Amino acid sequence: MTFRSGSRVALALVALAAPCALPLAEGAQAPQAGQAPGTTTVPKVPLTTGRSTIIETGFDVTRIAVTNPTIADAVVVRPREILIDGKNPGTISLIVWGADTRTQFDIVVEQPISSLEQQLHLLFPGEAIQVSVSTDAIILSGTVSSTEVMLRAAEIARAAASKLSVINMLTVPGAAESQQVMLQVRFAEVNRRALTDAGVSFFTSALGYKNWVGRTTTQQYPAPDFEQDQLVFSDFLNLFFFNTKYNVGAVIKALKQTGYFQTLAEPNLIAYNNQEASFLAGGEFPIPVVSGSSGAVSVTYREFGVRLKFKPTIAGDLIRLRVEPEVSSLDFNNGVLLEGFRIPALTMRRATTEVELRDGQSFAVAGLIDNETQTDQAAVPILSQLPIIGNLFKSKAERKERTELLVIVTPRLVRPLNPDEVPPLPTLPGRFLPSGDDIGQQLEGGGGTIDAPPVERRAANSTVTAR
Repeated sequence: MTFRSGSRVALALVALAAPCALPLAEGAQAPQAGQAPGTTTVPKVPLTTGRSTIIETGFDVTRIAVTNPTIADAVVVRPREILIDGKNPGTISLIVWGADTRTQFDIVVEQPISSLEQQLHLLFPGEAIQVSVSTDAIILSGTVSSTEVMLRAAEIARAAASKLSVINMLTVPGAAESQQVMLQVRFAEVNRRALTDAGVSFFTSALGYKNWVGRTTTQQYPAPDFEQDQLVFSDFLNLFFFNTKYNVGAVIKALKQTGYFQTLAEPNLIAYNNQEASFLAGGEFPIPVVSGSSGAVSVTYREFGVRLKFKPTIAGDLIRLRVEPEVSSLDFNNGVLLEGFRIPALTMRRATTEVELRDGQSFAVAGLIDNETQTDQAAVPILSQLPIIGNLFKSKAERKERTELLVIVTPRLVRPLNPDEVPPLPTLPGRFLPSGDDIGQQLEGGGGTIDAPPVERRAANSTVTAR
């Protein structure tokens, strides 16, 4: 094929050029005499789509040819210079002829460098970061010097294209190859309670004392009632006095209670890189739902207990975790009554945090303390204000409760076990069941094993007859 463009002066210069062969441009060597075809090293010319470059030869060009002009086009602009224009990504061959020589180039046209890649190269000079943009995602690839550069490059890519997902394939020298994270979590909850009750109620019998019948109560604790000629006690409380001579008595509530409760959960979870895993140790309680149109009642279930959600992101030698621990329990005191169903409330403690740890390091979520104090007092007017004896006409109930929750999280990079690495299951030294305990062996005649026809089992070199 002839020159596709260029001036007539250039054609005349090529026709008048001396037929001697000069050395090729750097990297372009002509095949030696007697050398087998295909053994010559073909020089590569890298190019970006939309850009141009000049190839200089060591001889005057007489003819050129390209395999696919839609990828790159070539034009002779001077006797020893060829202009290459990159059009689309791909690789083509450029063959150049001289008077008595021929050479070949591989034209490699690459994707244009995006503005995001240029910005990353400007912010992180010297880092080998490549950016590939597809329809739905941005792919970061290459090798960076530190984990911080790896994470910051991904954050910049997410901010530059918020509608596209970012796939971070940047690697850090010396980083672990594992892509699975096992999370060891320990929940510790301690609950302390203290109750104090104090109250007194005086009364006489139904017959009274010297024509006097009476009773005092603050209504906070049960007091005896008069019913015809008898006293009815619903509760003697914990102290009861009665004088049969004077028919005068008292019921006293004086009680102090303390309680401790501790719970511990140690779940272990394994999740793949950038995938969420969850854990629940607890249960579900029913909640009735009334349909507004038909009035039908359906039942849904709500989970409660110790719950954990986490999502790991492996970033070189670091593990970035998004952790959501939660502890909830049923609270019937604050529940509601709906259509005859008693629906309890939920007492819940929850935390959401993101941390960066290395393999085997731990962090603790503490300070989840809940203090509750409730005091109920009742008193008889006037009488409760008398000095000294006024305390006998008062009652008090005091309740204090303190709950503290501690969560310790430890991530570890793990890999699957090979078949020869699987540990044996724990077993007892003896057999699981001793021989002779089978039901068939306890029956007369062996449960059909003796009366059954013989079964022949052939081995490799022998025949075994068994019953």
